[in-house]
Amino acid sequence: MVTVFALTAALLYGSADFLGGMATRRARALSVLPASALAGLLIVLIAAVASGGPVRLPGLAWGLAAGAVGGSGLIVFYAGLAEGPMSIVAPTSALAATVLPVAFSVTDGERGSLSVYAGALICLAAIVLVSSAGTPAGDDRKPAGLLDRLAGRGVHVRAIGYGLASGVTFGLFFIFLKNGGQSGALWPVAAARLTGFMIIVAAATATRTRPIVAGGGARLLLATFGSGLLDATANVCYVLATRAGLFGLAVVLTSLYPGITVLLARLALGERLRPIQLGGLLLAGLGVILVTV
Repeated sequence: MVTVFALTAALLYGSADFLGGMATRRARALSVLPASALAGLLIVLIAAVASGGPVRLPGLAWGLAAGAVGGSGLIVFYAGLAEGPMSIVAPTSALAATVLPVAFSVTDGERGSLSVYAGALICLAAIVLVSSAGTPAGDDRKPAGLLDRLAGRGVHVRAIGYGLASGVTFGLFFIFLKNGGQSGALWPVAAARLTGFMIIVAAATATRTRPIVAGGGARLLLATFGSGLLDATANVCYVLATRAGLFGLAVVLTSLYPGITVLLARLALGERLRPIQLGGLLLAGLGVILVTV
């Protein structure tokens, strides 16, 4: 069952990220995230009430911690999706979010083999390959600054930075939510969503960013609320996966979600992947396989 729950979480996370990226291309990230987070909070509260189970303070504490890092990471991640190519930010974030929990699982007592460490190193190498992209067609301007020169050579520094920063926070989110989920109920997930929602609202208020309204258009609203609902449902599936089997395996399989994001970006947006990026994705897949062995 760990495989079923984890792969379902991957499908949902990838779809949620794609919709979130679509929404943040039409509006600012902090205009979109409050509504998206609220939709996710409501669906998780419904799931927690329906599933029942006792409310345990240690589980809630872990859930609150997960929500704090997850909410902060989501802001960074969506900002990256809005600025950089979706096919770079999402895989980079996922790889960083995979290595940290897997390392935690090993130090926490889950026995790892040489293949686990080899897989982690391969994933790090894959980040470099996946993050390589060409300049826009027909753009003959000479890059001015350092970041522009690097971008002109195919290295999207900002996209890599957004991906790595959000990946670390997501890795911590996976660890904290796993610890909270051991309480046997979904209330820690609800606590995580509540904290994340409060952080996002606080950030939007501090920056005086107005949330989207009905006038934003049906597509924008659909992408916004759809992203929140899918992401929250993925949280539930992930927690169920960590209860059903090894934590490291659950994390690695869940981390396959960028493949869904990249596929949707290719089909819906026409984002083109260079051969070196495809090689990076294949190398990432090899790393993930080695980690699961």
